[in-house]
Amino acid sequence: MAHTDHQTMRRVLRREIAGTIGLLTDEHDFRAMRRYRSFTFDDHTAYLRQVEDLLKTRAAQGSHTTVALFDPQEYAEYCTDAGLDPDIQSSRTRFTAELATTGPTIPYDGQPLADLVPALVDEAVRQATWEYASTLLARLGACASCGEDIGRAAFVRASHLLVRILETAQRGDRHLVCSVTGTPETLLSVLRTEEDTDGATHLDEAEALEFTTVLALGLATQSPGGLVMRTSAPGTPDRIYGWRMRGDGLEPLTAGEVFDAYCTDIASGDLISPESDVDYCAPPDLGDAGQTPGHHH
Repeated sequence: MAHTDHQTMRRVLRREIAGTIGLLTDEHDFRAMRRYRSFTFDDHTAYLRQVEDLLKTRAAQGSHTTVALFDPQEYAEYCTDAGLDPDIQSSRTRFTAELATTGPTIPYDGQPLADLVPALVDEAVRQATWEYASTLLARLGACASCGEDIGRAAFVRASHLLVRILETAQRGDRHLVCSVTGTPETLLSVLRTEEDTDGATHLDEAEALEFTTVLALGLATQSPGGLVMRTSAPGTPDRIYGWRMRGDGLEPLTAGEVFDAYCTDIASGDLISPESDVDYCAPPDLGDAGQTPGHHH
């Protein structure tokens, strides 16, 4: 592509950025936008390269840029609802500005686009999971017997359990995975915490909110599911343990059950070699966390 063509593409992109760029992360979404005559890009790889160049240029100039996930279907619906022509640049700019406040976004801080794209997709999945789980929780309504809001009570219970799980974990970084399989869609949520040099635990509040919501949904609906914890600290083996959801609480998995879960191929059922320097073990006692306030009838 000629140098002047690169300059033209950069100018087009720059006009569509107002502190936020709506990124078409995959080829399918890119092709969907090509039906608009005013969308002048014809090659997804070249488009991504130009976006990255522009992000680097803005960063070098001291400009802060947020990257949002641009969904062509949502864009078309937005234009219909707002009475906008989807085939003009100003409509895309307006939609992107809306994404900055409502959609999944990641601040650009110099990371390669190859790292930013999967992180942005993960953020979109996390937000969608939280919205879906929150909607299902809210639909549970009030208990016919006592009038208590079932979803709210389950969220309180899940919060108590999460705090207790983190309190009883060994020092170091933690990686938790919660899965709930009994709802119409299988939900999976991940929570990572890091420990600083002073021993303080740091976590992402949005991740924690989503994780707690998914756990609460599993407890409230008494769905099949589980929670697995992996702790990592320098100089010691990683520890892996977990619980299955049972009723409106958590039941500890034995060390053997954890080992079997990690050392069996889900698709084939064949055994997989265990990781070296990993301790598959029973979880710590959560004490009276099992008796935390919650909805029990």
